Amino acid sequence: MIVVRNLVKTIRNGSHEVQIIRDITFDVPSRQFVAVMGPSGSGKSTLLGLIAGLDWPSSGTISIDGEDITRLREDEMAQLRGKKLGFVFQSYHLIPTLTALENVMLPLEFNTASTDGTDGNGAAAHAAYLLESVGLAGRHDHYPAQLSGGEQQRVALARAFVMKPSVLLADEPTGNLDSENGRHVLELLIRLNKEEGTTLILVTHDELLASHAERRIVLRDGKIVEDR
Repeated sequence: MIVVRNLVKTIRNGSHEVQIIRDITFDVPSRQFVAVMGPSGSGKSTLLGLIAGLDWPSSGTISIDGEDITRLREDEMAQLRGKKLGFVFQSYHLIPTLTALENVMLPLEFNTASTDGTDGNGAAAHAAYLLESVGLAGRHDHYPAQLSGGEQQRVALARAFVMKPSVLLADEPTGNLDSENGRHVLELLIRLNKEEGTTLILVTHDELLASHAERRIVLRDGKIVEDR
């Protein structure tokens, strides 16, 4: 599902260039659950952003479901993200003026005819089903400010799954949550991953979360030092 070859990301810091990602190569099969770990500054979030097409590598290639995303224009990458990629941020990124239901519906409205045939008329029903699946059946009409941190993260999870993505990428999805909400979000990620057959890549410092992954990739100084 994901093929990364000789990936390099370099940024300029004043007069110096710094390699954030250093010649990384790995494959992720379809449906695999991978935890990406490592100390702060090791390049974890940068790697996730590159796989999501939110940033561009300095060299190397990334293919998702057979398509080399490093060759795509921005509009083409946006279309691929809408159809095949879900992304869960640590800070939720919900739109404060939209209800929980409207936040989940948003990707469906940007993609008026999704791959499973859900159109504008079915968007509300599909979004409501996903909110129920993450335990928020009674929160459809609540705005983000009216929801707890754990509830906001569950809305973000429902939104990430609304287009039934082939790949779900999550950057520290439990990082801002207490242990109880963190466990609940972990259970939801595992359940939704298994039910939908989605390839799941999580950046995390949480050993409990990582222990549930099928595979652990550890970065240090922009390089893979462990892959098992």
